[in-house]
Amino acid sequence: MEFGESVTLLEGLIISIVFIVALFLLSAIRILREYERAVKFRLGRFVGLKGPGLFFIVPGIDRLAKVDLRVITLDVPKQRIV
Repeated sequence: MEFGESVTLLEGLIISIVFIVALFLLSAIRILREYERAVKFRLGRFVGLKGPGLFFIVPGIDRLAKVDLRVITLDVPKQRIV
């Protein structure tokens, strides 16, 4: 192994580590819209409620269950009574 090969190997390792850390940080960011709320679970146990906004979770440990608070309307066609 020559000097040039070890430098490119080291550069590849550094780039891989930076990429993995960036993916970890991006997966930790959560955004809830104004009409959403979230229930936060840590290792399957209830931790708390989150409102709208930007917040961070610990990937792999925390889990969010989003709840949409918008009213859903549905048109029901007229029916005859049997």
